[in-house]
Amino acid sequence: WWEGFDGPVPENLLDWQGRKWDRNSGNPAAHPNSRFTVSISQCPTLSPEFENPKGVPISAIIFGSRRSRLLPLVYESFDWTHGVFCGARMGSETTAAAIHQTGKLRRDPMAMIPFCGYNMGDYFGHWLNIGRRIPEPPKIFVVNWFRVDENGKFIWPGFGENIRVLKWIMDRINNKVQARETPIGLIPYIEDIELEGLNVTREDMEKLFEVDPKEWRSELEEIKGFFNQFGHRLPNEIREELEKLEKALE
Repeated sequence: WWEGFDGPVPENLLDWQGRKWDRNSGNPAAHPNSRFTVSISQCPTLSPEFENPKGVPISAIIFGSRRSRLLPLVYESFDWTHGVFCGARMGSETTAAAIHQTGKLRRDPMAMIPFCGYNMGDYFGHWLNIGRRIPEPPKIFVVNWFRVDENGKFIWPGFGENIRVLKWIMDRINNKVQARETPIGLIPYIEDIELEGLNVTREDMEKLFEVDPKEWRSELEEIKGFFNQFGHRLPNEIREELEKLEKALE
């Protein structure tokens, strides 16, 4: 039984703590960060190349961040090294996955902090080394589905509509559309995002792609503080990208 989706509440339902659930308690039966898993073999769109032992070419790497302000809906890095920097500087506003810290900003490079078992400075270095070994490395993009308006409402509808952003990414890979350069990376021209059938205004789209230099200068100071903890293990290329961003925001 899936809370909020399935029909009537079953009798004698146990909540996520294994306790009998009282529907009048005001507490949800499911954990705020609940989810389910299913075998990849059950996915109807699974590529026949999924089990190819030789691997498959990768055209794009997409980092996702959760920010109510600051970050555009999507942007592309200038190159591989800049893309690693974009991933390294990432921060997300916490959800129920971080207990008792919902809404607080946490630095989480490439969304890997909970999963990386060694120094993140070395991890950045490994990414940079990969780029040196690949003649044509994949393009790197950052997406943010969570920007809100002045009333705290999500501007972008998200969910299945995110395919519209993925289409733009594919168009960039195939050199079908141009992009606009900003201090933080390359962002779409609004007319290149497919909006037909979507209740999103041009004003909404302008908000989604706004890059505010003042906000970014403030962000820059936080990024510096985060990077400082890595000392000499932070790759020089990352420091250089930080300096480039600082100059671009002047």
